[in-house]
Amino acid sequence: MMLEQKTTDFLEVLSSAAPVPGGGGASAAVGAFSSALGMMVANLTIGKKKYADVEEEIIEVKEQLQNLQKELIDLTDKDAEAFEPLSKAYGLPKDTPEQKEEKERVMEKALYEASIVPLQIMKTVAKVMELLETLGEKGSKIAISDVGVAVLFARAALEGASLNVYINTRLMKDREQAERLNKESDDMIEEARRMQEKIYAGVLGKIR
Repeated sequence: MMLEQKTTDFLEVLSSAAPVPGGGGASAAVGAFSSALGMMVANLTIGKKKYADVEEEIIEVKEQLQNLQKELIDLTDKDAEAFEPLSKAYGLPKDTPEQKEEKERVMEKALYEASIVPLQIMKTVAKVMELLETLGEKGSKIAISDVGVAVLFARAALEGASLNVYINTRLMKDREQAERLNKESDDMIEEARRMQEKIYAGVLGKIR
C-alpha cells in the first residue's frame, strides 16, 4: 500500500515522473489526513469529564472515522490500479477499422473505471465531513482549530478527486453516462462546499 511507506517516500514518488500516484491518489491521502485529524479531536474529547454526556457519540464518531481512513488508504492504491488499464488503452493501435473499434471499446470501459474510483473517494470524504460537523459542535474546545483544518483538507480532497472524474468523463463516447457521473460529482461538490463553510464558520466563531 502506498500510504504504508514513509510520508517522505510517498512524496518522492508523487513528485516523480511516474504516472501514479497522481491527483486522485493524493486526494485520497489528503482525505485520510482529514480523518486522522478528526480522530485526534475525538481522542482529546473521550475520557474528559466535561464531555461525559457526549462520550458515547464521540467514541462512535472515532470508530467511523477510523474505518473511513482505512477506506481512503485503500482508495489511494485503487486509484493507481484504475489508471493502469486506461494508460494501456491509450497505447492500443488504431490503424485498421477493427483496431479503432476495439480501442474505443476498451477506452470507454477504462474511462468509466477510472471515473468510479475518484467518485468513491468523494463519497468517502463526504462521510468524513459529516462526522467533522459533529466534532465541531461537540468535540473538545481545545482542539476545535483542528476540526477547521480537517474540514479544509476534506474539501480539498473531495474537489481534487472530482477533477479526476471530469478529465475522464469528457472523453467518454457515452455522453448520457458521462453526464450522470458529472452530475453525481457536481451534487457532492455543492453539498461539500455548503458543509465546509458551515463547519469552518463554526470553528472561527469559537476561536476568534
